[in-house]
Amino acid sequence: MAETENHPFLHGLSKHRGSPPTAVVIFGASGDLTARKLIPAIYNLACDGLLPADFYLIGFGRKPIPDGEFQKMAADAIKEFSRRELKEDVWARLAARTLYVSGGYDEKAAYDRLAARITELDQQIGQQLQPLFYISTPPTVFAPIIQNLGASGLASRHLRQRNQSKVIIEKPFGRDLASAQSLNRALNAVFEESQVFRIDHYLGKETVQDLLVQRFANSIFEPLWNHHFVESVQITVAEQVGVEARAGYYEQSGCLRDMIQNHTMQLLALTAMEPPASMDAESVRDEKVKVLKAIQPLRLGPGGDVARAQYSDGVMGGKPVKGYLQEDGVQADSGTETYAALRLNINNWRWQGVPFYLRSGKRMARRVSEIAIRFKRAPGKLFAESDRFLLAANTLSFQIQPDEGLSLILNTKIPGLETRTQPVKMNFKYATTFGSNTPEAYERLVLDAMIGDGTLFIRGDETERSWQLCTPVLDYWREQGREGMDRYAAGSWGPQNSADLLGANDHCWREP
Repeated sequence: MAETENHPFLHGLSKHRGSPPTAVVIFGASGDLTARKLIPAIYNLACDGLLPADFYLIGFGRKPIPDGEFQKMAADAIKEFSRRELKEDVWARLAARTLYVSGGYDEKAAYDRLAARITELDQQIGQQLQPLFYISTPPTVFAPIIQNLGASGLASRHLRQRNQSKVIIEKPFGRDLASAQSLNRALNAVFEESQVFRIDHYLGKETVQDLLVQRFANSIFEPLWNHHFVESVQITVAEQVGVEARAGYYEQSGCLRDMIQNHTMQLLALTAMEPPASMDAESVRDEKVKVLKAIQPLRLGPGGDVARAQYSDGVMGGKPVKGYLQEDGVQADSGTETYAALRLNINNWRWQGVPFYLRSGKRMARRVSEIAIRFKRAPGKLFAESDRFLLAANTLSFQIQPDEGLSLILNTKIPGLETRTQPVKMNFKYATTFGSNTPEAYERLVLDAMIGDGTLFIRGDETERSWQLCTPVLDYWREQGREGMDRYAAGSWGPQNSADLLGANDHCWREP
């Protein structure tokens, strides 16, 4: 009992995924991501008994904030954004170990104060904490934070030990190949790769993780997962929202940087990768990199492999919405794409000749992210399509959001005295089977980083290879200005030039 009182999280500590004593330090502690995702994630890990016995949450930011005020900010964030209500007993234990350190991101003395605070905590608990630095700031201050973590000695604490310092970096990880390489060099000058966790929250979603289980734990899928049986693969990441108040950011980003280069390419890599030798982080990430290296360079120009567009005015939810060029903060002659689509070819034995279609856009018909595997049609000798025989290609679809699950389209006989067929859909939904209160992606990812499991994080060579594919497209679009920019009505499924990418192969986009 005395031990539980001294270590308030010990009573619920997971025996199979335990973390060493940890201090999570959030840079950008007063930011929107911290309030909406990070603090609720840490609170829910506490509710589930998955925080280590000795755990501290330390906010770091420019604004001087007393510990008590930061604790109140954290409690308010939990009440508003957590998937669970605030439980006073759990929060009391966590609040007592929630602290704040103020200082400039380029101020070496502030990092020395942070190091001294962590050393004080070491002395209080009688053992050395693992520092986990979460950089949740604008990319412009990534470099000074990394450099000062090195200069203060915080980056090298307990190096190559279980409780070594670790750093989580939010996207965007660079804005092109050169900037990504520069950031990797800055990181490698201070941290070893085993200490670095480049986060993409899509990889923490249940259905994305389930993709590997479905492929490699079910013998019915893997024998079909190749060019002999698969006709095409479609990956869609669609948003209903427009740029809203983020026009300043979005004008510098665009859809290819914001969604395709990271989220969507990661989904492709997991879908197309070879079976890894084991489920350890490096085996999985090795196979993902092999896929990215096998993707052929994209053809640019008319008839090429890329399409882009901006949303125009339209109707959504029965209400009119304005087009991108009419949004506040958007330049009247903006060449920033709100929609991007790619047609990719993977040059290896498994996928030779199978097109992979990727698309993402804002102001689309509905919010949905999915991976759809379309299988080749059965020979039509027995059931030639007619009024009696309505047939569809078998399609296995992984719904990543908002309704996590998977579905399979099959052809079946309609009950009756004559043989008639029609497609039907078999559905599995996480919420229906397991309940709706599943862990958020950030809970899984923060826990994995504390443990040191990099499976669901992006390795440095992964991000550089992804930028190698996308940077020529960005350069070409910049040179073209608005030339080749298509339009699509808000509330639709995208522009004509995107449909033409698939039409060249007699394919069409599915409506999820």
